[in-house]
Amino acid sequence: MEHRTHSVLEWLVPLAFIISAGWVIWNGPGYIMAFGWGDQFDALAARYPAANALDWIALVALPIFLVLGTMTVRRASMEFMDWGVFDRLSVFIGRVTMLLIVLLVTVMVYEVVLRYAFERPTLWANEMSLWMAGFIFVLAGLYAMQQRSHIRIFLLYDLMPRWLQRTCDTISTILIMVFAFALVWGGFGEAQAKFLRWETFGTAFDPPIPATEKPLILIVVMLVAVQAVANLIRDWDAEPEIHTAADDIDADELARLRAAVGSDGIDDQDVTRSSIQSTGSRQA
Repeated sequence: MEHRTHSVLEWLVPLAFIISAGWVIWNGPGYIMAFGWGDQFDALAARYPAANALDWIALVALPIFLVLGTMTVRRASMEFMDWGVFDRLSVFIGRVTMLLIVLLVTVMVYEVVLRYAFERPTLWANEMSLWMAGFIFVLAGLYAMQQRSHIRIFLLYDLMPRWLQRTCDTISTILIMVFAFALVWGGFGEAQAKFLRWETFGTAFDPPIPATEKPLILIVVMLVAVQAVANLIRDWDAEPEIHTAADDIDADELARLRAAVGSDGIDDQDVTRSSIQSTGSRQA
């Protein structure tokens, strides 16, 4: 397994992907009109310009950065070790989500400074924050599924023999697939309608949150179902795991605590980095 090498390229590619995706999403009506989708041409043409050369460059760059990102992504020390082909895509989407969180915080800080320091609030920061938060919430689910970090109750699972654990894993994967199918089946028509008419939020900034979030939910749910199947295949022959409270302790943090406390439980510093007084000095 490839470990993270702290390469700048590892974060530049997700950032380039975000910039390309943001440009494509913001100019979505131009592509809808260019490809002849739906029957809202007059309504869209009255509000939005046609796609230009820069729009097409961004559209072509989007899959390029996606492929490049899946090829260059590296595993961090705390991430799940066993990767397959589809796992690389999920982890790259996870990297994109991490950068989106940074951008979201930047937008919020920018708005707070303008609002309370200069008394000049923006018209777009609140809706942009909501828009980005929606993307983060949905995309993070795919990364959580790949990392097996979603909510799981192991109280009974750990007591089962391995064949019964595999049976439970199979049943849960089937239920995920059924849920994904039902959600796509029931929500496709609404998502398609919102996208083709480019439904917006109805505010001064008026971002296309309904037009983008609804299709994104369906796409990511399908990816989550595929990831669940990939997890089932890769975990099928894995050794059974015993889950304890120690699973929640970060290994690096535990190593730092041991180094601070010392092998015998006493060192020059305690875990708060404060000097430990000797027993003799305390008694004196």
